[in-house]
Amino acid sequence: MKFGERIKKFFSGKQGVSDELLEDLCDLLIEGDFGAAEAYKITEMLKAKCKKENTDTPLPVLAKLLNEELAKAKPVNVPAADDKLTAVLILGVNGVGKTTSAAKLANLYTEKYGKKTILAAADTFRAAAIDQLKIHGEKLNTRVIAHKHGGDPAAVVYDALEAAVSSGYNLVITDTAGRMHTKSALVEELRKIDRVVESKAEGARYLKYLVLDATTGRNAYSQAEVFNEAVALDGVILTKYDSTAKGGVIFSLASELKLPVAFVCTGEKYTDIDFFDPIKFTKEFTGIE
Repeated sequence: MKFGERIKKFFSGKQGVSDELLEDLCDLLIEGDFGAAEAYKITEMLKAKCKKENTDTPLPVLAKLLNEELAKAKPVNVPAADDKLTAVLILGVNGVGKTTSAAKLANLYTEKYGKKTILAAADTFRAAAIDQLKIHGEKLNTRVIAHKHGGDPAAVVYDALEAAVSSGYNLVITDTAGRMHTKSALVEELRKIDRVVESKAEGARYLKYLVLDATTGRNAYSQAEVFNEAVALDGVILTKYDSTAKGGVIFSLASELKLPVAFVCTGEKYTDIDFFDPIKFTKEFTGIE
């Protein structure tokens, strides 16, 4: 059963709202990958609203209040049709889908907005990652800047930005290595890339997106917390958001880290990416229209 169906079933009873029912709702939100603090905060807010009404609140009304509160998660502003040079850094740990997300973004902005795009293969730690990005580039007819396996990732970023400035490209999407967020030396490498982008693309729009696997639950929050502290993230790309993913961590990211979601990916095709819609996402999360 999808998590949204579980919440919908929870609200299908005929009994009114009680403290016990709200405690059960809090437990259910925690199961949906909310943090305990965020789940408690939401249910306490619902309790206060119900008491303010000074009447027995029917469950459909409570469900509506929950939807309204969760839908307040703000989407990040993403670059659209202008010609300003934009540098996008794709970050994240191993296995979350960074390289595929980079390709999906390139396809989205090329097809929808006519962006002239360069893909930068800054994951020089894995030869397969470089080859994978080159294959994506060939399929998408998109230029790829890459160095040899074991090269300096920051140098790849430098060359990609140099090519963009000299050849009239207006979007550079950089795929970085799958760094474990607990390794301080690798986080420092991210900071080095960060400095290169800021110096080489002065005046350009610079965005840092963290790719998170929706199926990893609360571990995604821990990853976001560390990466955000290291390089000041601009938003999140949520991958593998299908029937097995609960997605509640998104609301904790927005509330506790003030970190918005930019894109949601639902499959393996280049077109399986869309801008984050908080109202649509909330309805899918709760199963309530």
